[in-house]
Amino acid sequence: MDLNTVTEVRDARRRDTWRPGDAWLGGGTYLFSEPQPHIRRLIDLSRTGWEPLQLTAEGDLEIAATCTIAQLSRFPKPAEWAAAPLFEQCCRAFLASWKIWNMATVGGNLCNALPAGPMISLTAALDGVCRLLSRTGSVREVPVADFVIGAGRKVLHEGELLRSVTLPARALAGRTAFRQASLYGLGRSGALVIGAVDPIDGELTLTITASTVRPIQLRFALPPNAEALREAVEYAVEPGEYFDDIHGLPAWRRHMTFRFAEEIRRELTEEAGR
Repeated sequence: MDLNTVTEVRDARRRDTWRPGDAWLGGGTYLFSEPQPHIRRLIDLSRTGWEPLQLTAEGDLEIAATCTIAQLSRFPKPAEWAAAPLFEQCCRAFLASWKIWNMATVGGNLCNALPAGPMISLTAALDGVCRLLSRTGSVREVPVADFVIGAGRKVLHEGELLRSVTLPARALAGRTAFRQASLYGLGRSGALVIGAVDPIDGELTLTITASTVRPIQLRFALPPNAEALREAVEYAVEPGEYFDDIHGLPAWRRHMTFRFAEEIRRELTEEAGR
């Protein structure tokens, strides 16, 4: 779609003063999908030269905000990453064509803050941490689970930029379980729940997304039984936090959340103990 209110496109490498009507341009798959009458200037990130994916000396994975879904999917995952299957599962949870895969970015998916954003699901479940840059050069770090605070709402300040998301080696080494549901075969996720087991202390983490307006995480130091899990989910998710749109009613999303949570509990705790 043509953005007929845009009067200028600027290179993000230039230190310009942030102005009302400015917007960061990554892959542009959302920006150009519908009218954006409030935007006057685009700050283009395509020439920043950020490495899409790189491993740190500690074994953490740093994902640049400009990394595309296709690059994330193709990245060779080390054999020691027990969580490796989760990357492709979340990439495939996109309601997107191959053209979108090659343009849409991880950072854009997070910053759109849509409940069904699968990159939010992936990075939150693996204890990802967002690195945020202000226009003055200051840096702050926010866990992905706290970055999105509602449907379309995030903690970014005016002009602040999501630079990257770092996934810790410890989370990458843990076993995971994935469940996703949609009203249609190729539809947007109505519920997406991920379980992860810490490889050191065995803590179980359950990350609820898509069915709720924000990521919700529950942590269990000891394997919970079915009743304890159900009570924890009931307490963690407020009734008004189940999302309501054409892709699923709150009651259905709630039902699928409880169902998936129990399936994941059995997969990661009961079966592991056999």
